[in-house]
Amino acid sequence: MEETRQQRFKRIAETRTNKILDMLKLLGNCSNTGNYEYTEDDVKKIFSAIENELKITKSKFIKSAKKNKFEL
Repeated sequence: MEETRQQRFKRIAETRTNKILDMLKLLGNCSNTGNYEYTEDDVKKIFSAIENELKITKSKFIKSAKKNKFEL
């Protein structure tokens, strides 16, 4: 039986989401000041980049945000 588009979405989205969550956990390991040294500015840059990309990606899933039409 051929995989439906919904099944394919679930399979791929779950795999990719789990990879992202795993990578975030690994990034969290960098907070260990016994092994790493960082500044507050470093942390702000990291999370700014993550939050920006998350916002862009989330907007792709929101149908109404795809096109804002101008009206008078």
